[in-house]
Amino acid sequence: MQTLDRIDQQLISLLRSNSRLPVVDLARKLRVSRATVQNRMTRLEKERVLLGYTIKLCADVEELPVRALMSLVAENKKEAIIIRSLRGHPNVRVVHHTAGRWDLIAEISADSLVSFNRIVGELRLIDGVSATETSLLLDSL
Repeated sequence: MQTLDRIDQQLISLLRSNSRLPVVDLARKLRVSRATVQNRMTRLEKERVLLGYTIKLCADVEELPVRALMSLVAENKKEAIIIRSLRGHPNVRVVHHTAGRWDLIAEISADSLVSFNRIVGELRLIDGVSATETSLLLDSL
């Protein structure tokens, strides 16, 4: 993959703000031709810099109202197993690698506190998880 230049970075920033902006609007904002924007988007997709285009929902209309971050410590050589288990769990939205005290952070969603409690229990039982700490998300700013 080649390095991202200023136009690539600005294009990505615009797409982060609104991934539905028409190419002609992106070109106008970037002060380049429509073909330049289209070619750059195609290249960024081919190089797997852009992995997809998505929507962001207001926290009030999220399907599952209970959201949390679970920090996990992985036993030696079991991290890959833990990641596969987390990614395969229907209530885990995203898994992040981290540096510091925790090895992984999982974003969890649930429809109620009762089911959230069950989910946390399930995730703590994954082979190789030696410690966890979970924080409920109250609001997104």
